[in-house]
Amino acid sequence: MAEFVTLEVDAGVGTIRLNRPPMNALSSLVQSELYAAALEASERRDVKAVIVYGGEKLFAAGADVKEFATMTYQDMVLASGALVRAFSAVAAIPKPTIAAVTGYALGGGCELALCCDLRIIGDNVKLGQPEILLGIIPGGGGTQRLPRLVGPSRAKELIFTGRFVDAEEALRIGLADRVVAPDDVYSEALALAKQLAQGPALALRAAKQAIDSGLEVDLNTGLEIERLHFASTFATDDHSIGLASFIESGPGKAQFTDR
Repeated sequence: MAEFVTLEVDAGVGTIRLNRPPMNALSSLVQSELYAAALEASERRDVKAVIVYGGEKLFAAGADVKEFATMTYQDMVLASGALVRAFSAVAAIPKPTIAAVTGYALGGGCELALCCDLRIIGDNVKLGQPEILLGIIPGGGGTQRLPRLVGPSRAKELIFTGRFVDAEEALRIGLADRVVAPDDVYSEALALAKQLAQGPALALRAAKQAIDSGLEVDLNTGLEIERLHFASTFATDDHSIGLASFIESGPGKAQFTDR
């Protein structure tokens, strides 16, 4: 039984819940449990979409600084691999993922939110990569995922200064996709996750893989990746169901079977 990270599944939506009061600090144990929860969410066929949630008060305020303070270079060479492995497992979940962000998402908390496909945040949220203020740099993907999302110049400014970003700025620069009242963060994420869970699972998987893989290559290679994934959807039952439903009833009425 996991102590700090759980996966709860209901109606096709899996919620990966962080629960390590008071700040959801991402200790080595939390990282290990997060990795396990992400693998389980990836493998379970009854999970169609995933929410990553830190609770009503905050998402995650970053690494366990007290744990960091005792580590040498040699320690961190090993420990950093576990951190990257945990976050990469979240990013690799082959289903739509939504970060439901309340309160603070700082340092590793911000990096965890960056691992998700979409971010729904409360209007009082603060996000940022303040590692530079500790004399270190982001180590869970911040120097890589943040520039890909908001652009290299803006990412450098945020990482170099370590300043916090409020909800309005996060939405403007693309760090957040929706801003809602703090009390509505999880319900808004759940409504979207339920909608996505009703979609064609194999096509959603193909779309996510095409986008993520395409970001790592040149345009022509990306177009070929897209072409192959596009063609692969024609091997599914859902493509026949979707096309027939569109012809008969218009868009948005298909009942997919995930085959």
